[in-house]
Amino acid sequence: MGYVDEAFAKARAAQEITQTEQKAAARRHEEIRGVVREKWSLVENFLTGSYRRDTKTKRLKDVDIFVVIAPDGDQADLRRQGPSQILAALKAVLEERYDDVTADGFACVVRFGPEEEVASFDVVPAFKRSGGGYEIPDAERGRWIPTNPKIHHEQSKAMNEKCGGSYVPFVKLLKGMNREAGEPIEPSFLLEVMALDLIRTPFGRYQDEINWFLATAAERITEDWGDPAGIGPDVNETQSAAERRAAAEVLADWQRVAEEAIRLEDAGEERAAYEKWRSLFGARMPRP
Repeated sequence: MGYVDEAFAKARAAQEITQTEQKAAARRHEEIRGVVREKWSLVENFLTGSYRRDTKTKRLKDVDIFVVIAPDGDQADLRRQGPSQILAALKAVLEERYDDVTADGFACVVRFGPEEEVASFDVVPAFKRSGGGYEIPDAERGRWIPTNPKIHHEQSKAMNEKCGGSYVPFVKLLKGMNREAGEPIEPSFLLEVMALDLIRTPFGRYQDEINWFLATAAERITEDWGDPAGIGPDVNETQSAAERRAAAEVLADWQRVAEEAIRLEDAGEERAAYEKWRSLFGARMPRP
């Protein structure tokens, strides 16, 4: 294994959630779900989002929890009252137990202190949707959004199997690069959705796959990227044309670095190539 290959192997491992972090997350999310179940009538509650799809990167934040409200329970009327009202009601429930709770438009965010392994959880109130899936609040636009995170999970799992187990680590590397840069690509789920559509098999070296993805994504990120489940709004629906162009420029800048890194590696200058990659990943790519 070459120097750069070893660096990518270490970078892949560095993105993984540790057992300690997993235990801390489990303890917190079980506690939060229990708090809501004590007050509200639910038909189900489950983890979702990138944590459930195993594409979450360190440091853990925004771990998504769906709490699905019973249609015949005491909280059923919150569907009629509207997105802002349901978030306010959920916030009040969570504030009985937690000190730092905010409503962000789609969910109530429960944050823990910086000393904690897990930084925050997004608690998403939902109702089952006729025809399948769920409806969740969008308080900023005063509407309900159809979604089906279970399909997102199934698609991610299927693609990972198709790529021989390399797809999920690849997405984590992309998200790690994005987080290292201050998350200029928003939402980070967009990178995952694009990877789901753009990646082809057989899956090659991470160096080559990242370079190819960045080049293609830079050209296509200005397009509308639909909900993979086929029922919700476009993933980048709220991005303006200017924001999409800015994202394309960021991806193009990253791709130029990746291309130069591959050129250096091909020329036998592996340590110089590593430094180029490290400029994108930072400490997320430990030295071999």
